[in-house]
Amino acid sequence: MANFFPRWTNTLPLQVVVALGFLGIGVSAAVTYFFTPKYTRVGYQPEQPVPYDHKLHVGQLGMDCRYCHSFVEETGHANVPAASTCWNCHQHIKTDSPLLEPIRKAADKNYEGYTGDPVEWVRIHQAPDYVYFDHSAHVNRGVSCVSCHGDVSDMRVVKQAEPHSMSWCLDCHRAPEKHLRPLDAVFDLNWKPEDLRRDDFMAYLTDKAGEQRAAELLPEPKKADKPLTQEEIGAALKELWAIHPPSPNNCTGCHR
Repeated sequence: MANFFPRWTNTLPLQVVVALGFLGIGVSAAVTYFFTPKYTRVGYQPEQPVPYDHKLHVGQLGMDCRYCHSFVEETGHANVPAASTCWNCHQHIKTDSPLLEPIRKAADKNYEGYTGDPVEWVRIHQAPDYVYFDHSAHVNRGVSCVSCHGDVSDMRVVKQAEPHSMSWCLDCHRAPEKHLRPLDAVFDLNWKPEDLRRDDFMAYLTDKAGEQRAAELLPEPKKADKPLTQEEIGAALKELWAIHPPSPNNCTGCHR
């Protein structure tokens, strides 16, 4: 009796298994990439109720981050500005701009459309509820806004520049010296390590820790005119401030 099924069907089960294997790998790879913050959040750039131009205010006018985000050095959360903060300046400049309508409604009691309702800013950076992140702990130990938020002084519309994923945070915790800078440079978004003179940094360390300790933290280079590197600055500050981020093996450091 002739075979009912063609000969090629003998390999059909193997073909099905191989196809399902590739399908599983593809689905796993897609979930790993498309369901992570790197894909879903990086580049997120929502429209705000007031088109605040950071490139103008910070980059051109030189406004300090702390004028609007006034509690970033004191609390775990970086606050957004109240309408009154904006109105401090804009009651004198571009007062009648239609773009400032939400500000006038919220802050100008003499405005006929005044409601007193706060401006509903759209949140851009948001850690999950199970993640503990303290802004004050980071900025008070030399981590600049740039490390997490990118160079907002060059952004007309602020966007999420970094993934803020767990692996991204752990990369910094494993090597914080790559991001540390002197405290007076934390809010200088244009600061570069090569701009810091070696003798000025030595004076900074001496003021904080004394001459002998400063010499230990920043040994003399073989070439006296060798410019400072981020690694030298970061390593010295890591020792100076005794910075020991939560270990990657200690989940309770960030999950509470």
